[in-house]
Amino acid sequence: MIYILPILGVLLSFIFVYVTKPKNKEIFKLLLAFSGAFLLAITVFELFPEVYEHGDPKQVGVFIMLGILLQIFLEFFSKGAEHGHVHLNIDSVNLPWMLFISLSIHSLLEGMPLGHHHNHNFVYGILVHKIPIAIILSIFLLNSKIKLAQAVLFITLFAFMTPLGSLLSSNLTFLKTYHIQITALVIGVLLHISTVILFESSEGHKFNLRKLLVIIFGIAIAYFI
Repeated sequence: MIYILPILGVLLSFIFVYVTKPKNKEIFKLLLAFSGAFLLAITVFELFPEVYEHGDPKQVGVFIMLGILLQIFLEFFSKGAEHGHVHLNIDSVNLPWMLFISLSIHSLLEGMPLGHHHNHNFVYGILVHKIPIAIILSIFLLNSKIKLAQAVLFITLFAFMTPLGSLLSSNLTFLKTYHIQITALVIGVLLHISTVILFESSEGHKFNLRKLLVIIFGIAIAYFI
C-alpha cells in the first residue's frame, strides 16, 4: 500500500484527465478543499503525537518551522502547484523542469514518514493530497504544447517520487537515525500546504456552505478512520 497507492493515485488521475477532459472547475475546488482539510487533520492526528512523544519538543518545533520555510522556498519554483496552482506558460513546448524538481523534492519528503509510520492512515492522507494535485497538473500538461510522451514521462516520474522517499527512509541508516527530525520537517511542509489550500478555498473570505461542509467532512473522516 505504501508504494502502490501513491503511484496509482497519480497515474489514474492523469488517465482520468486524458480520457474525460474535465471542465467543471468547481468540483476540483471542492476536492482540493477536502484534501487540504483531510491532510491537515491526518498530520495533526497521526504525525504530531509521534514526533512530540519520541523527540525533543524544542528541536521538533525548530524542524517544523524549517519545513514551513522549505516549502515556501520550493514554491518559488513550483509556483504553488502543491496546493492547486500551475502558473506557467501554457504555450511552452519545453518541460517545466524547475516545477518537476521542486515537486519531486516535496514528494520525496512526504514519502519519508511512510517508511516508518505503521499506521496506514497517513498513506491515505498523502493519497488524497496527491489526487487533486495530479489532476490539476495533468490538465496543464495536456492543455499545453508539450508532447504527450513528455507529459507521460513527467507524470510517471512524479508518481514514483513519494514511494522512492519511503524506500530510501526504510533502507538508509542516516535517514533512519534522523527519522523524527525528518518527520517534523515534513509536518512543516504539510502544514503550510494544507493551510494555504484551506485559506485559498475561502475565495476572498466569502462564506461558502458547500466548501465548509466539505472541509468538516474531511476532518471527520481523518478522525474516525
